[in-house]
Amino acid sequence: MKAGLELRLGQSLSMTPQLQQSIRLLQLSTLELALEIQQAVDTNPLLEIAESDEFPEGDSPANELGEAGEVIDPGFQEDPNAVSGEALISGADETPPEDPFTVDAQWEDYYESDGSTSFSAPENHNDEFDPYATTSTGVESLRDHLLSQIHLTHLTQRDTAIATTIIESIDNTGYLADSLEEIHTLLRRDWPNLQIEDVTTVLHLIQSLDPVGVGARDLNECLLLQLLQKAKDLPYRDVAMQICTQNLIETIAQREYQQAQRTLGVDQTALEGALMILQGLDPRPGSNVGAVAADYLIPDVLVSLRNNHWQVDLNPEIAPKLRVNQTYARMINRSSRGEDASYIRSHLQEARWFIKSLRSRNETLLNVARAIVAHQTEFFEQGEVAMKPLVLREIADELSLHESTVSRVTTQKYMLTPRGTFEFKYFFSSHVGTSDGGECSATAIRAMIKKLVSGENPRKPLSDAKIADLLIEQGIDVARRTIAKYREAMGIASSTDRKRLI
Repeated sequence: MKAGLELRLGQSLSMTPQLQQSIRLLQLSTLELALEIQQAVDTNPLLEIAESDEFPEGDSPANELGEAGEVIDPGFQEDPNAVSGEALISGADETPPEDPFTVDAQWEDYYESDGSTSFSAPENHNDEFDPYATTSTGVESLRDHLLSQIHLTHLTQRDTAIATTIIESIDNTGYLADSLEEIHTLLRRDWPNLQIEDVTTVLHLIQSLDPVGVGARDLNECLLLQLLQKAKDLPYRDVAMQICTQNLIETIAQREYQQAQRTLGVDQTALEGALMILQGLDPRPGSNVGAVAADYLIPDVLVSLRNNHWQVDLNPEIAPKLRVNQTYARMINRSSRGEDASYIRSHLQEARWFIKSLRSRNETLLNVARAIVAHQTEFFEQGEVAMKPLVLREIADELSLHESTVSRVTTQKYMLTPRGTFEFKYFFSSHVGTSDGGECSATAIRAMIKKLVSGENPRKPLSDAKIADLLIEQGIDVARRTIAKYREAMGIASSTDRKRLI
């Protein structure tokens, strides 16, 4: 082989650090973005969050940033749109004092310290003292709820130990997870003379606590405990209690009503009345106590109807106004040399990149949200039944973006609308052909199925084939197996399981 030189021309996409940062910010959720912004502000002294949108009279953020840019980087100018309502940069800056680190006041000048407000540890404190260790989360667990009631009773030390052990064996739904024999064996290590009857007695005490039905060993006992709290003159209460004592819950769950009537020796009217009472009981009494605290979503965009037009705006809570710290920016000039000047220059450039990347993220997010609202206007006006089929490619082509970019924007991003809060991806769904050659989205079909099931006769529920026929009459050509797939995805039982006696 002969060695030689060859010249080729070509184009390739270079993943610059700024582009990588923009892509990373684009796919962050609201919470992750807030943490990213806080981390950037904490690590970069030239980046700060503006606390006010007001600027001193005769001054402007463009002039301040321009001055800093002229000193450090000649020709640098910030975007003139940076001061608009959707801007992410606020360059307000107050005139720094001669020594910005001078403090002319002490905390004690304004607040007098006393023993009641001190956060100091007690006299017998240790190095691990934590003044916030007892801070409550505001959510009481089922275990704590039961123990607080036990502490109000006057039990002996042994009975208190039995009650605590039983409560520890109760799961989150309120049922006793361990058998009495296992609990008895465990307690005999400390109380050798303990009898199984003693454990049963304490269990009955716990079963009388709130919530009603807690500590039951099975569903029949749980419902029976709740029936015992009902008024004795309640019609068909005795029939409902017989259903629980004779373990007929499973028989009724399998829709074998005639067999239940023969076993109980009652007519259909009495059985229907007893079932009405049982349906009003809670099969999981512990689920409503100690529920996990709700995680609140912060929407990325806000959708509202103004002047008969749907308007989309960024949520100001997720778009804090960032600016360059002018105090540090003025510390260097063109002739500055040394490590300090290099440090400030590098962090100034990082601050600019971060601000521009954040602005680009929010602009892309807003554009995608507006495109989605424009496509799904009928959904906001009529509901899920009017949802149109939409894919990522349509939004990407409309905004001249790559499909992967739209996918990043729509992941873990939420939209607050008059109909509720929805994830961006909720508005994208597959489609099914209609008889007139049009298309119907899968979301709209699910809404139609839910509407048909909610309006059906519980004695004669609609089968999947019947639902498919009803949709075909509306011009939507959908197969029975598709109906079954959508129904199962929504957690709707089959027609056999939906059949009710009452």
